[in-house]
Amino acid sequence: MSSYTCWVLSEGYAGMENQGIGLAEAMGFTPEVKRVSARFPWTFLPACVWPFPFHAAAKGSDALTPLWPDILITIGRRSVPLSLAIGRKSGGKTFRVHIQHPTVPASAFNMIVAPKHDRFTGPNVHVTRGAIHRVTPQRLIQDAETFAPLYAHLPRPLVGVLVGGFSRRYRFGKREMAGLGDKLRKLYEESGAGLAVTGSRRTDVACMAVLREKLKGVPTVIWDEQEKDSGKNPYYGILGLSDLLVVTCDSVSMVSEACATAKPVLVAYFPGGSKRFCRFHQAMEKDGYIRAFTGRYEKWTPPPLEDMSAAAAAIRGAFLVHGK
Repeated sequence: MSSYTCWVLSEGYAGMENQGIGLAEAMGFTPEVKRVSARFPWTFLPACVWPFPFHAAAKGSDALTPLWPDILITIGRRSVPLSLAIGRKSGGKTFRVHIQHPTVPASAFNMIVAPKHDRFTGPNVHVTRGAIHRVTPQRLIQDAETFAPLYAHLPRPLVGVLVGGFSRRYRFGKREMAGLGDKLRKLYEESGAGLAVTGSRRTDVACMAVLREKLKGVPTVIWDEQEKDSGKNPYYGILGLSDLLVVTCDSVSMVSEACATAKPVLVAYFPGGSKRFCRFHQAMEKDGYIRAFTGRYEKWTPPPLEDMSAAAAAIRGAFLVHGK
């Protein structure tokens, strides 16, 4: 597939963008990433009624100009009208894929990859259990080797802790972080496990300070993206090195990525949520991929989560037919 050109178009949010890059990589592409944010008043308009979509780009956005790519992968509501516009400009030659519910009819795209909890189906919709991602066995092995020295002094078993932050759906403040810290301390006291903790771009600095205080005396390495000179993110290294993973509930992507390691995943739940999140968590618990984190170390063998290979194969097949 290396002879074809591929764009991944996103609004610049890492968790969403990585889904597009992961799909492109799984198909054998080295994608060109385009980041476009919308300006007022486009930010408040439904995707189906954007006038002059190319004029919507805010300052600092990447240019969208010919030559149009052979395949375009978009994710996020605001990328939808731009994908539709590129489809028209290319004369239908660009094969367009959208990830997640596009808020327009499925027929507007060549293919759609949507998680089951979106409840979006159609003849050109490939349904996945969770979010697609960039987790591969090769990446886990490579980053585990890279970051092994950082965690070599910690006792085993090693528990990876993936921490998100406040969102529109979940309340995740100092109180919730203190509760997570108490449960992690309990886990250590009962199992003797070392903790490899990583925050995200959404993790509040003050909340991370609360977690640090709660984990004093616990063998822990905390990586915080908000800190200066924090270095390369050990995220994939933690996924590869850990024996068990604890993930906060606020990110479908983080839970999906953790489950892709085929390791036990405990989800730390916080107040809030939505019907969509609830459907996702309930389905993953029912199928044995995750359990609720209570502060105890739990070990089981989850079933393999193989969303990526199936999604890539479905899109690749449709793309090759489109090009004939």
